[in-house]
Amino acid sequence: MPTTFGSLRRLALTPSLASVAFAGRGFPVTSTPATARLEAVPQAVVCGFEWGIDARDQWEVERRLGLVDPEHRGFAYEGVTMAFTVLDAMGRGRRTRDLLAGPGQPHIFLAYIGIGFAMARLPRPLWKKVLPELTGTPYHPTMSWLAVDGYGFDLAYFHTRRWVDEQCTPKPYPWQGAPEYFPRAVDQGIGRALWFIHGGSPKQVSSAVRKFGVQRQADLWSGVGLAATFAGGCTAEGLAGLRDEAGAYRAELAQGSVFASKARAYAGFVPAHCEDASTALTGLSVDAAAKLADDCAVDDRARDGSAHGAPPYELWRANVRMRFRDFGSALRPAPKPAAEAD
Repeated sequence: MPTTFGSLRRLALTPSLASVAFAGRGFPVTSTPATARLEAVPQAVVCGFEWGIDARDQWEVERRLGLVDPEHRGFAYEGVTMAFTVLDAMGRGRRTRDLLAGPGQPHIFLAYIGIGFAMARLPRPLWKKVLPELTGTPYHPTMSWLAVDGYGFDLAYFHTRRWVDEQCTPKPYPWQGAPEYFPRAVDQGIGRALWFIHGGSPKQVSSAVRKFGVQRQADLWSGVGLAATFAGGCTAEGLAGLRDEAGAYRAELAQGSVFASKARAYAGFVPAHCEDASTALTGLSVDAAAKLADDCAVDDRARDGSAHGAPPYELWRANVRMRFRDFGSALRPAPKPAAEAD
């Protein structure tokens, strides 16, 4: 049961389900069964946030999350992580660390995004407190850049005029010691948001991406590929059209799809739409795409050797992109160089 103070926090901080709906946000989306399923994603996040901000303990939250359909459970974990991050940053708790080291571990990729949602609601001086230390977690801290991705998604979804229509860019922040990379990770989140803002319509999403400066489009397309694969909302025919729309950015689209497949496989539940999207955007099954992600991973301490070297997260992304050089009639990743072959 929630505490009285918890209920007051929930009323003050939680967006309503209607306010995250596409119509409530004023997005140019035609209502269909497919867009309704896509719309359920932010609604699952809101439910998770409500449970997290209200909860007396982690046990209660875990039991509630266990009742969520497996397809949407990761999104609910996003919401709980967002709530716990806000509470921890404003106090001295360890809710986020306990969640991500425990039942949230299979959903670590989406949980990082939830941290980014919290960042959008916290003043920057508190950001130094949002990322828990997760010793023994294989994707920490490399994949913590997904928190910045989540921050970018939140900006675009809730402040669309400024961050999408006016294409503003955020002030750099030294996340993982790489302030110059911060705006790029934000753009990856904005690209994901475009998939939702336009209801998974390939032509509308493509048109929205092309309105941005050319230097930003690669990261935007990566975000589109991640959202299209992880969240779904598009037919097989539409996915083929999306690949065509990406044009010169097909490798970026494929890279985003590969990371989505890795996240789904790691969580232990792969919906049919994820398999369809992976096949259409990468030419690989989800299992094969997840293996490709593992093959391309880099050491957490890796840098390119320059004074402003790319963070390991970007090196990992670049390794995946490099595997997609041949875009013939059937999309297939390029084979490993001979020196790397098993």
